[in-house]
Amino acid sequence: MSSHYRRQNRRHEPLYRSFGYAISGIGQCIRDERNIRIHLVFTALVVVGGIVLHISLQEWIVCLILFGLVISLELVNTAVESTVDLVTEERHPLAKKAKDTAAGAVLVSAVFAAVIGLLIFVPKIMDFFK
Repeated sequence: MSSHYRRQNRRHEPLYRSFGYAISGIGQCIRDERNIRIHLVFTALVVVGGIVLHISLQEWIVCLILFGLVISLELVNTAVESTVDLVTEERHPLAKKAKDTAAGAVLVSAVFAAVIGLLIFVPKIMDFFK
């Protein structure tokens, strides 16, 4: 079956199938990738902390945006790494660059999310213990 035929056929699939593929990809990433599980644990801890410390609506919005950013970039990183591994098993400078750059994007988002989290939560924690 040609790729053109598969692409054309996919356009006529029901929308729920597209969501199914996406959910399947997320599930597979969670099963296979340690780092996304670590991000999800921190997400859960922030949610619990936000509930306990009564963060504001605006602070929840910031946290939700950051959750989406970090988790999405981790999914993209996994996709890049999988694609590179599919194309070549050899060590190649461009394969390394693609993988390292994608991982770097996750790291940058996670570091900034952590800094913003500290800016939101440290004052609340200080007030909590007063």
